[in-house]
Amino acid sequence: MTGSTVTSLIFVVAAIIVGCGGSTERPPPAPTGTSPALPSPESYAAQLDSEERYWWQRPERVVELLRCAPGMTVVDLGAGTGYFVPYLSRAVGLSGRVLALDVDPAMIDTLSRRVVRERLHNVTAVRVSDDDPALTPRSTDRVLVVNTWHHLENRTAYAEALGSALRTGGELLVVDFTEDSPKGPPESHRLPPGQVLSELRQAGFEADLVEAGLPYQYVVRGRVP
Repeated sequence: MTGSTVTSLIFVVAAIIVGCGGSTERPPPAPTGTSPALPSPESYAAQLDSEERYWWQRPERVVELLRCAPGMTVVDLGAGTGYFVPYLSRAVGLSGRVLALDVDPAMIDTLSRRVVRERLHNVTAVRVSDDDPALTPRSTDRVLVVNTWHHLENRTAYAEALGSALRTGGELLVVDFTEDSPKGPPESHRLPPGQVLSELRQAGFEADLVEAGLPYQYVVRGRVP
């Protein structure tokens, strides 16, 4: 990946700006070669966890589609401030494990405080690089990637790494913005679901578009045969 990708991936979770006409990305990265002035995650955490986001993100529905079960190990890739972490924690139960991954150390600090504050004892926040999820082979049952897939470069290679981490029958769920959504990244950065399907299939997944019922997003499921 390029150096600019590292900076871009610092903003992997969509920040929620109230109002359908507003941007839903985190603040844009600094130009290449400059030092990015990153805002504190706490400064926009309230927007990330807003009731307005709950309406359109439908976290319970997304976790339902992930088909978790007690005792599973689940990865939240691009976890940000941990919006999905409480839902995933409940889904896998005390005998399960949630790995919340992000590339930004400030996000990991914020997420770690949330884990302590909300007593999410089965959740671990882990900082990773932008080109390697650093997961042990065949260690994971499910991977959730929300509002993040379009940020990745070399997506097929990244999908191969995720596929290697998943156990046989394991599943990857990609949730991203439709081309006509009023929220999400600039149109030029959006990926049609057919492209995501192709990338996952090239990486060895069985992949299908899922009927999710989300107002602004599509869902693609990949399965390790």
